[in-house]
Amino acid sequence: MRVSIVIPFYNEEESVEEVLREVCGVMPDAEVLAVDDGSDDSTAEKISNHAKSSNVRYLGMAKNCGQSAALYLGLHHASGDVCVMMDGDGQNDPADIPALLERSREMNIVCGYRKTRQDNWQKKVASRIANNIRSSFLQDGVRDTGCTLKVIRKEHVKQLVPFNALHRFLPALLKNAGVEVIEVPVNHRPRKRGISKYTVAGRAWKGIYDLIGVSWLLTRQVTWSINPYSTEV
Repeated sequence: MRVSIVIPFYNEEESVEEVLREVCGVMPDAEVLAVDDGSDDSTAEKISNHAKSSNVRYLGMAKNCGQSAALYLGLHHASGDVCVMMDGDGQNDPADIPALLERSREMNIVCGYRKTRQDNWQKKVASRIANNIRSSFLQDGVRDTGCTLKVIRKEHVKQLVPFNALHRFLPALLKNAGVEVIEVPVNHRPRKRGISKYTVAGRAWKGIYDLIGVSWLLTRQVTWSINPYSTEV
């Protein structure tokens, strides 16, 4: 099973090298796609330097387009049979990847959920409320879509539609297309370097618009695993 690991980075010059070393140490045979999301610090340079002597591939966005856009780019450039997604801030633990990959042998998509979150109480409360609303509204059966650590099969990437916040609604889109989803607990670590790119208030208002848009999209989604051009009888 060929594995590709997609990691978006935005202004993570303080942590990017440590994250890449750790991932390569845990998964030395995997293809690692490090996507620079238009950083204006030395993140891109450090990724490029690391890529010269490892299994890391550098992908760069011309401008900052957001985490979902960076993940989408990486997924489409991945050459593996399965794709692992994780954050570039060091809070996801690469040691969880082998267990998620093992579960992916029986399920199409494996979603990590942060059993013990290492964030401040405002983020924890806001995330719990948002996840409860989303889960009740979309019935996606996932308790923590904010956890980027997920595994999907490359064949299902074509079911994804590029839009901001895609990574939070990815399970809903795939489940609506008939893909089986499972959640497993994963480790969550405190952020040691850099700053969060999200604010609680900003995420809340955008989340409302996203929820309305995704609800409409799910009613119009086409399952491309069925060939619409087939002429076989």
